[in-house]
Amino acid sequence: MIDFKNKTVLVTGGGSGIGRAIAEAFGAAGARVAIAEINPERAAEVRLSLEAAGVEALVVQADVTRPDDVQRLATAVEQDFGGLDVLVNNVGDYLVAKPFEQFSDDEIDRLYGLNLRHIFGVTRAMLPLLRRKGAGSSIISISSIEGIRGAPTCAIYAAFKAAVGGFSRTLALELAPEGIRVNVIAPETTETAQVPVSLAIPDVNKHHIPRWIPLGRFGQPQDCAGAALYLASPLAAWVTGTTLNVDGGALAAGGWMRDPTGAWTTIPLITGNGFVGIPSTGQASAV
Repeated sequence: MIDFKNKTVLVTGGGSGIGRAIAEAFGAAGARVAIAEINPERAAEVRLSLEAAGVEALVVQADVTRPDDVQRLATAVEQDFGGLDVLVNNVGDYLVAKPFEQFSDDEIDRLYGLNLRHIFGVTRAMLPLLRRKGAGSSIISISSIEGIRGAPTCAIYAAFKAAVGGFSRTLALELAPEGIRVNVIAPETTETAQVPVSLAIPDVNKHHIPRWIPLGRFGQPQDCAGAALYLASPLAAWVTGTTLNVDGGALAAGGWMRDPTGAWTTIPLITGNGFVGIPSTGQASAV
């Protein structure tokens, strides 16, 4: 049932990371793939890669925070494909992390454009193309686990990611009578060039990674790609207004993780003598 032959999928920010993995996954499933990518080098590279894989692809160099670019993108998709079956709003970035009161108005505006405002603009521009394909069309927006839990030093980013969920739930109700489904993917930290987890964590701490996330690792772009294929497919025909957490169990854990002995703890510490955890029994363990 994961077959998108004769379907058209648009992925914003599809030149790298999660967006590219989603675009490639839909292409491998038989879809025609349209990509909006701001970076000209990434745009050219993903176009060549998709075409080499036999995917019918349209890659438009565009900044989806600019209304003129969004309209040009919609026109290109209509001219090349005549309509749209799946829209994936993937663009987003936390840009900077610092205490809330230190954010300038310009930084807040930029975060708004990158994480929420463009979703309004792109979705509104693509709705006529989605309606042309009718019932079964789908809108998927990429949010973040930080839109669900607290995110110290990322208050603005977290607020806009939370708003993606609120917008999508309401839009799902508005579009449900037309058979157009609207859902959200909220990933935990995912290894990409934008967020290079493997480089951000010091080597001395990397052996703890299998205990930090219940499923033992941080995310890979393909994890979100699988979720997007599911949400856009007939397998999810009765799923709308939902946020799918692609997080390795991190949200369910609510801060719980395992210490080196395997005991679950909410208070991991790195000390001069090694790792100390306060496990659920209330007793300390150390290495």
